Amino acid sequence: MSEEQLPPRVDIIILTWNGLEDTIECLESLKSIDYPEYRITLVDNGSTDGTGETIRERFPEVNYIYSDTNLRFAGGNNLALSKTLDESFDFALLLNNDTVVEPDFLTRMVETALSDSAAGLVGAKIYYYDHPDTIWFAGGKANIKIARMRHRGIGEIDDGRFDEPCECTFLNGACLLIRCELLREIGLLDEDFFLYGEDLDFCLRAIKSGYKLYYQPQARIKHKVSRSTPALKKLQFRYRSWLLLMKKHTALCWRPLQYLNLLGEFFPLVIGFIRRKIIFAHKK
Repeated sequence: MSEEQLPPRVDIIILTWNGLEDTIECLESLKSIDYPEYRITLVDNGSTDGTGETIRERFPEVNYIYSDTNLRFAGGNNLALSKTLDESFDFALLLNNDTVVEPDFLTRMVETALSDSAAGLVGAKIYYYDHPDTIWFAGGKANIKIARMRHRGIGEIDDGRFDEPCECTFLNGACLLIRCELLREIGLLDEDFFLYGEDLDFCLRAIKSGYKLYYQPQARIKHKVSRSTPALKKLQFRYRSWLLLMKKHTALCWRPLQYLNLLGEFFPLVIGFIRRKIIFAHKK
């Protein structure tokens, strides 16, 4: 950004549900960012752990929004995004409450977005919180026609191989900068996705509308990758999401290949889950 140009306004949207300790750590890390024009909006999805009282007392500058029901990822973020669009913001940043950010992460992301007017979405390099030298996300690749999506670099020590900015076909919703112009054109997140797949669907819609997705490796955060959802539930939610993604974004002629690929991905996981249950049952 040039000195003459006013920095774009960014609404940082954080979603929480009974995650007070993580949320506090995330908000504390945001106090150190070097980007000048931002607001923090915290959407509370019906927490019962004292989140509201604590946030209002310790972080009075935060725009706190309470929902008395759990609207999940898409619904909760949409509650905030709709308000973002009603105000004079240029970008919205979706940020998981279980993340910790580097001071310059937002500056790097906004600079990337400003470098190309077609940049609708920008993603960060995301590390495991417990293993901060190990990558969880370094840009993503998705091929909806064959029901495939993957994180680049996942589980690998950061040795510099993923240090170049690049275009992607998928960006993770844990840290996602969105141009408000894009939101006005393609709409908000699809609330038909119960859990998983909302970000991929949004990326596919952005690409279809002619926008580009960029990965910016100099924007760095750490993520406490969720282990709260039971393994079998995760499989169910992911399978359901893939079925919805296929229905929305591909023709029927691709279904046989998609189902084969899904079976190849999920069948070994289900068998592994059943085997572990049997082994643990015998040990009792």
